[in-house]
Amino acid sequence: MQFKLTAGFIIFLGSYLPLALILAVQDIPISWWSNPFCDVSNLESCLFNPFRHSYFSIIFIVVTTISVIISNISLKKIDYPFEGEVKNSKTIPNDIINYVFPYVVSFMGISYDAPEKMLGFVVFLLWMFAITYKSGQIIMNPLLLMFGWKLYEARIVINGQERDVRVLKKGALTPGNYKFQSVQDFYISREIS
Repeated sequence: MQFKLTAGFIIFLGSYLPLALILAVQDIPISWWSNPFCDVSNLESCLFNPFRHSYFSIIFIVVTTISVIISNISLKKIDYPFEGEVKNSKTIPNDIINYVFPYVVSFMGISYDAPEKMLGFVVFLLWMFAITYKSGQIIMNPLLLMFGWKLYEARIVINGQERDVRVLKKGALTPGNYKFQSVQDFYISREIS
């Protein structure tokens, strides 16, 4: 199975929710933080929108949050057509260098104040998506760790053939029988119900 372009892009976008939050915090003027808390008896004086560029900040947070939700729902609804046995497995570190770099870049002058820099950053992210999608690495999303998914290197037997593969599973992957789905260069696994 190959991720469709749209599904792959949604998974990719969801992994940048932390970046959206970082940019949103950077978009709040320092003077806003010294404002008193909102007094419910005088709602007219409350400042509900702290962002200088609220449109960009809110849209980026909403789009990435929705992408995270859709990614998690999609992973729960995957069809697992293969049954197999895990002989042994070990966790492998998630390759997060592709995702760490944009976060570092966000602290080096990227802000919603400079549209030309943001446009350049969007082009950079599109290139990153193209590379991770074409290389079959789209599933290596560090945000999945937050939801309990782990990446394993495992020896499995499917249809009588033993092979060493990378397996993505929510929770622990211990020796035993599981259901599998092949996605690009990975297998996604779940317990047999």
